[in-house]
Amino acid sequence: MTETMDYDDFLHKYSHVFRRYPLKLVHGIPLMEPIADQWDPIENFQARPDDLVISTYPKAGTTWMQEIVDLIQTRGDLEKAKRAPIHVRIPFLEICSPPPVPSGVDKLVNAPSPRVIKTHLPFQLIPKTFWENNCKMIYVARNAKDNLVSYYFFDQMNLTQPDPGSWEEYLKKFMEGKVPWGSWYDHVRRYWDEKDNHRILYVFYEDMKKDLAREVHRVKDFLEVDLPEDIVQKIVHEASFEIMKDNPMANYETVPSVIFDKSKSIFMRKGKVGDWKNYFTVAQREAFDADYQQKMKGTSLHFREE
Repeated sequence: MTETMDYDDFLHKYSHVFRRYPLKLVHGIPLMEPIADQWDPIENFQARPDDLVISTYPKAGTTWMQEIVDLIQTRGDLEKAKRAPIHVRIPFLEICSPPPVPSGVDKLVNAPSPRVIKTHLPFQLIPKTFWENNCKMIYVARNAKDNLVSYYFFDQMNLTQPDPGSWEEYLKKFMEGKVPWGSWYDHVRRYWDEKDNHRILYVFYEDMKKDLAREVHRVKDFLEVDLPEDIVQKIVHEASFEIMKDNPMANYETVPSVIFDKSKSIFMRKGKVGDWKNYFTVAQREAFDADYQQKMKGTSLHFREE
């Protein structure tokens, strides 16, 4: 816990380096300027065969899956699972700030095995060594409309990402892929297309909402962890939205206000399926759906929106 407090103190100390960074293209994908400027160590990251990667498009259930994986690996030990905030327990591969703030790569290089690693990188930007080492990956996908709404509110409170502007402006940017980590459409489709070529477990956010116990079983089986049913049910309880929302080790409460302005929004906002209906006008929905049909043409990938 001391290490955690030291890291949070460190972020406060260097709060002056944080700002809303512009986007820069890395191999055609828009990423925040500090990530683009420190791209080489990310691209050349050395994976280990026992690394586990949790990959998602932003705001698709990343933290939820991280907490589930950590609870499975600690075999439901709540004290171990609350040893540090989730961003310390499971480092974010590509995240970078201006020096001297340590990058995700800095934290991972000396981390003991087995490492669990978070990323939002699209498939084509994942460091090649993960595939060369046949690493396991869990990919979580969320329906486009709910993902968009969640990302819009997140970009209001995340003071290191570009200002989202108005809802109408953000809707257009999302559809055009001009948001951090690029196109949602390309992101979810590419991992779907590649899931049978690699050790990728593809999980849907909507399935987690519908039957979390079933998805926890899928994850533990993929990780080859044998757990008795009472521990699985304990994990399901601890990984519920209501419990996680009140858990400072999971809800990003410890992140300084210079990074997350919680007066704008909270990190764990609603966690619902179908919340998009409260934001899309009829005209916006029709335009979005027409564009969606075009961009998702020919894929067997389908989402539930309610």
